[in-house]
Amino acid sequence: MVEINLTDKHVLITGATRGIGAASAKRFAAAGATLYLNGRDSNKLEALCEQLNEEYKVTCHALPFDVSNADEVKQGFQQLFKLTKKLHVLVNNAGVLDDALIGMVTPKQVENTFATNAHSVIYCSQYAARLMQRSGGGSIINIASIIGRVGNVGQAVYGGSKAAVIGITLSLAKELAAANIRVNAVAPGFIDTDMTKQLTEEKYQEREDSIAMGRVGTASDVANVALFLGSGLSSYVTGQVIGVDGGMLI
Repeated sequence: MVEINLTDKHVLITGATRGIGAASAKRFAAAGATLYLNGRDSNKLEALCEQLNEEYKVTCHALPFDVSNADEVKQGFQQLFKLTKKLHVLVNNAGVLDDALIGMVTPKQVENTFATNAHSVIYCSQYAARLMQRSGGGSIINIASIIGRVGNVGQAVYGGSKAAVIGITLSLAKELAAANIRVNAVAPGFIDTDMTKQLTEEKYQEREDSIAMGRVGTASDVANVALFLGSGLSSYVTGQVIGVDGGMLI
């Protein structure tokens, strides 16, 4: 495996307390990055920061705020600015999955899903881009989904929110390229996380059977691609949507 050294890089990861966010935090910590971890549970964030500091000897700061709330995002980035005047990588990972057939979809479900999955990407990217410009450039990595590309029964709301993430990614890539800020998306397939464990055993097996590589993906599979996109190995990559799905067919 190619060793990536990010000891001089400052990285913010949203939704960092579990799943893909936690796996990404560990991968970036292993590369030596200074970390700023976001989530809504300050106790879990502090515990994760302590764990990463002990295991990888990196500096890690907890930044608890709700990414779906524009005011809280602003306050969170104000706190970040007090800690550091620069940012090199943003991983927009925070997300929710709340499935329902179209006849059962509620306004609250739509608002919460889009606010958390899509609006947050705009809010966080807006402030992160300013810090990255001060740093001479950077990389914004948005966690989308295979569902945002191909859709699925009962996932009009979730799929719509993740399709929005892809549209935001492609537009920001064009807008921010001149400032040497790269913007890419990662579109995971069926990944073994707390989110997918909500499925029934039958539905879980059905999804697993649809994967050409014959196994469910891991959070680390996605984190490895995020690390690549946050490193100099991808210095000429922007405006891309990279599937991490093992050849899954939906």
